[in-house]
This record gives sequence, C-alpha cells and structure tokens, in this order.
Amino acid sequence: MCRILFILLVCCLPIGLWADEYYCFRVYLKDKGNAGYRVENPEVYLSKRAIERRIKQAIEVTQEDFPISPAYINQLSKTGAKPIVQSRWFATVVMESTDSLVAKQLEQLDIVDSVKYVWKGKRENLERVEETGKLYPEKEPLPDKYGHAQKQIKMLNGMKLHKAGFQGEGMQVAVIDAGFKHVDRIAAFDSLHLLGTYNFVTPGESVFLDDDHGTKVLSCLAANLPGIMVGTAPNASFLLLKSEDGASEYPIEEDYWTAAVEYADSVGVDVVTSSLGYFSFDDESLSYGYEALTGKHALISQAANRASEKGILVFCSAGNEGGNEWRKITVPADAIGAFTVGSITQEKKRSNFSSMGFTADRRVKPDAVALGTSSCVIGSRGDVRFASGTSFSTPILAGLGICLWQSLPGLTNREVMDLLRRSSHLYKRPNVELGYGIPNVYKAYKKGKKYESRSK
Repeated sequence: MCRILFILLVCCLPIGLWADEYYCFRVYLKDKGNAGYRVENPEVYLSKRAIERRIKQAIEVTQEDFPISPAYINQLSKTGAKPIVQSRWFATVVMESTDSLVAKQLEQLDIVDSVKYVWKGKRENLERVEETGKLYPEKEPLPDKYGHAQKQIKMLNGMKLHKAGFQGEGMQVAVIDAGFKHVDRIAAFDSLHLLGTYNFVTPGESVFLDDDHGTKVLSCLAANLPGIMVGTAPNASFLLLKSEDGASEYPIEEDYWTAAVEYADSVGVDVVTSSLGYFSFDDESLSYGYEALTGKHALISQAANRASEKGILVFCSAGNEGGNEWRKITVPADAIGAFTVGSITQEKKRSNFSSMGFTADRRVKPDAVALGTSSCVIGSRGDVRFASGTSFSTPILAGLGICLWQSLPGLTNREVMDLLRRSSHLYKRPNVELGYGIPNVYKAYKKGKKYESRSK
C-alpha cells in the first residue's frame, strides 16, 4: 500500500474536530494476529455447512477463514476511533471518528500497513415505526401458475427445470441488497424459508424497515403466489443481508458488502446473489476509472472472487449504466469469480440501460442476460408491478442457477457457471452487449446430467 497516497488523501480532508461530521478509514493490517483459531478445528468458527461446502469442492480451510485478533481491534480503538466493520479475508478494519487526524495515528501503529479514507458524513438517528398487517396484491390471479412472472421464466426455459422437480429445495441463498421493506408482511412471502437477516449498515436495525429494492429483488426469486407471481427458486432458503447505505455513496459500502459475503460464507450458504454495483462516489477522488475493471482492483470485486474460491456460486448484476456516459459494467460485476448478468427486452435485445463489457483485461462480461425490461416484481405494499434494471434480471437468472445446482449436486460452483455459459445462445460468439447470451437452463441441466454421469 502506498503511504504517500494516503497522506495526500488525508490532506484533502477538512482538518480538526467536527461535532456533527464523521470520517471512516479502512485500515489495512499487516496481519490478523492470533485470535486463537486453528485450521484443525474449523468448526469452532465455521458452520458445518460451510465446512462441508469446502470438503465437497476440495477447498482447504486456512487462517484466512478466521477473524482478526480482538487484541488488534483494541489497539486500533485506543486511538479514539470506533471499529465499524471488518474483513477476515483481507485483514481490514473500518474505523470511525469525528477527528480526521485520527487517520495519521492509525497509520503509525506497528500493526498497520496503510489507511484509506472511505466515508464522510453525518450520523442520524432515525426513528422508524414498525408497521403491522398483511399486504396483499390487488391484481386478479391469471390462469398460468407463474402469473405475471411467466414471460421472464419462460425466456430461460425455467418451467421445464421446475417441472423436472427442481425449485430450490435444500439450497441456501444469501441476498445482499439495500433493504427488504415489508417482506415480513407481504402475502407473496408467506411461504418464504427465512434463514435469518442482518443489517451491516446499521447493526441491530431490522432489514424490513427501509428500502424496498431488496423486496423487489427477492420477489424474483422467492415470491410464491400461484396465479399472481411465482419466483425462480421459491423453495430455496434465504438469508437477507443489508449492505447498501441509501443515504450516500462511498467506498465503505464495499466494506459492508465484503462483511456480508464473509458472513454468508461462514454460515454455509451455497449461493450469493447481489444487485448492487459501484463506480462513482460522492467524493469524486474515490471514483473508479475503466482501468479498474480488472476483477482484482476494487475491494468488492476481490471479495466476490474470494467467495467464489470458497465454493460459493456468486451472481452479480452488470449495472444500469449502458445509456449513460460510463456505459460499462460496474464493480463487482468485473469479478473473475462472479457470474455477471445483464438485461434484455421482451424482443431479446439489450435493454438500453444494461451495462456492457468487456473488462479492462478483455474478459467477457456480462456472462449472460435475462429479462430486465419490465420484469414482474412485488413492491413494498405487496403489489405486483413491472420494473426495469439488471437488479431484476440477475435474481431471475440466479434463481434458476440455484435450481440447476440443486439438480446437479456433484458439480462445483465453477462447473455450474460453465454450464450456464455453454447453454447460452451466443456461446460461440459472445459480444460486449449480451456476453454469452440467453441461457437455456433446461438444456444446461441435460448437458450437466451427461457430464455428471461421465465423471462418476
């Protein structure tokens, strides 16, 4: 890490104490210290499912899988700064203070490699009142089981995979998003298999109180009201994690996302799907350029890669910048280990907003596409609506990816990703707009059965 760069960043910040303004700094540690965990006894920290996922895919447990030493956290805290969020994979801790000069104190500690400014703003204590009462859709049921979601599932040949008996049973999925407003009240989620929730932005606050972006995303996967809307993996089990801070846009959200995916790993999920992406921040000096789209530069992309290396199947949205000056995918959509999903219209053309590839190192992104223009979703009032964005094409495809892996349990996450690419209509001639194209998940299932039988 470059200490000179750090000094320049700090010099650009307002100096001194501010009663109503806070600063956050990502501290990169030289190592994690000794927290007392041993690779011989991973069950002390990792869940049984997390260990089984590693064993199944021949992935070793390492010291990277264990948290930072509490003694190190205490040493950082002695500067007067408060620990906000940390990463065991990357040995980082975000520290918060009202004094911008605390960054220099942190940087001078023997255990610290470097420090990066990642957030500035005010902390507001908002009182939110929890609402009660069931929320039902106003639309009348349609004759088709899938209701208003029929087109988005049919486009991927998902009905045949469902009819073959695969709707996500036994699969555990983490949805990392901005909030899941009223999911606990909406009738379409009455049969939701909920594993748990966690708010990484405001620990202790319910994920059901604020922002319905995640509500819409989750509905593409888990809604289950026959005739109204059925999602692509209605029988899977879900962990709902909030990592997006809707009040501002700063790199600290990469730290929240990293902590969320690490938590998902530790509890043993099979799949992560995320419809969040970044390239521009409120402080323009922190924004990314095209050259950063290597899949290895941004912390969030590194975290997506690492999750994949731990055996998790990671789906990420390509981004909605296709019609803007940026035009390209966002991070973590550039991650090598992520399956990146773009958006198409009913006519199977690229949605004008869908971000395009390729990556800075010329890899094909997006990996595939699904319906993202006028996708059927459930809103925060329990109502059926049609919304557009790669935020929705991603869970639509991710849900069928979940069902595909359920149908082929002997495959690794990378093999499932490869099957999805190979079953797509542009596999032999991928392009910057659609990547490998539209997957045929039933075709992927049939191909996978042959592959699985040959490997036995």
